[in-house]
Amino acid sequence: MSLPAAFVSVILIWSTTPLAIKWSSVGIGFSFAVFSRMAIGVMLCAVLLALFRVRVPLHRKALLAYLAGGLSMFAAMALTYWSSQFVSSGMIAVLFGLSPLITSLGAALWLKEESLSPSKLAGMMLGVLGLLLVFRGGLDWHEGATIGLAALFLAVVSQSLGLVWLKRINDDSPPLATTLGILIVSLPLFFVSWWVIDGHVPEDVSERSAAATLYLGTFGSVLGFALYYYLIKHLDAGRVALITLITPVMALLLGHGLNNEAVLPQVWLGTASIVLGLCVHRWGEQWWRLAAAR
Repeated sequence: MSLPAAFVSVILIWSTTPLAIKWSSVGIGFSFAVFSRMAIGVMLCAVLLALFRVRVPLHRKALLAYLAGGLSMFAAMALTYWSSQFVSSGMIAVLFGLSPLITSLGAALWLKEESLSPSKLAGMMLGVLGLLLVFRGGLDWHEGATIGLAALFLAVVSQSLGLVWLKRINDDSPPLATTLGILIVSLPLFFVSWWVIDGHVPEDVSERSAAATLYLGTFGSVLGFALYYYLIKHLDAGRVALITLITPVMALLLGHGLNNEAVLPQVWLGTASIVLGLCVHRWGEQWWRLAAAR
């Protein structure tokens, strides 16, 4: 696949994933929906690895990476699916737009790989301001929105710190093999949570719910990550960062247009603040140097 096609594909997948999460849970429950998604992802990953004859490494670093990624994925996805009962699909995308900021903070504190420069701190402050505006907008919705937003924020923190943990382990296994290992670790946890929370296989599954689950298992869990790793390998970080700037806005528009989700003015302001914070965090130092040079 060409780089432009891969770039557009990742944007489309990540923009539609939040809406698909909400649709997949309708009628079957969030716990069965996320378990089904991960089961489909495991089967697809195994098939692809067999077709491409890629071995799954089992050395110490690889096993640690599977464990770290699996625990992080379980916490992030379980909280995201649970919170989807109370918040809109657009809100899910907006809060996950904070991931680069939280990941950068975690890397600076845990990995000591980069200093927190004034521009990075300014970007984080704008992100926090956007988060507060989003929470303020969520308070005007309905009962359960506040706790849903809080759980969603914890999901973002879990995913972001999981990425930092994987970076600290520094395993160089093939991305698809790592994805399978992570899914295998997390799948039993999703099964246990479904068994404890619900434990019943839905008798009547709507076509939309089934299609959304299949879409998430194939595109959301496997293809999206594979293409993302592909872009990271071939593009500079600045271009890849554009993905996180575009997807929250697109997801808000999709949720509003396809799922009749109300988007309050505070949410738009919060989204704008988060996007601006990401821009300042990523390119603030370059902008400052250009301004000083003039």
